[in-house]
Amino acid sequence: MQHQDLFFGLMPALGSYLDCDRCFLYLRDPQTAFGRVEFCWVRNETIPKIYDEEWKQEPDSLASEDPMFAAALRAEGSIFVNDVKNTNPKILNQSFEEKNFGHRALIHAHLYLSNQLWGVLQPCVFNNVRNWNEKEKQVIHQVVVKITPLAVQYVRSIKQQQPHLFT
Repeated sequence: MQHQDLFFGLMPALGSYLDCDRCFLYLRDPQTAFGRVEFCWVRNETIPKIYDEEWKQEPDSLASEDPMFAAALRAEGSIFVNDVKNTNPKILNQSFEEKNFGHRALIHAHLYLSNQLWGVLQPCVFNNVRNWNEKEKQVIHQVVVKITPLAVQYVRSIKQQQPHLFT
């Protein structure tokens, strides 16, 4: 699958460009709310890798536990977090982030098509705060625009070939 190769190549390229510790792509089917992190790059083995073996149903509580995911579901723009420890709780749930991801700064970039959330691209840094500059924000926007249709095609093709994975 050519989209798969593109996503595998994009994670280290984007992670290196942004000087991040980890970069992953969460893809989801908006109709079934099944999702998976299949594509993840980490700078070194001390950084925890995010990976889902199988497509799995998003917990019903996810939007209430994670304000950034709730914003993504509402088709709001991508979120750039400079410091997890000092971000407004209406934007980010610090304990949720620490428990599930462990990063200190991140980008929560939303992949939309027709007002439906198809994925989240998440570059992050672990031990330092990070002020994302305008050029980096523009690059993320451009990357999201380019990969969103490919992500949608990828999810649809898997769902069509293996519908049992989404039930």
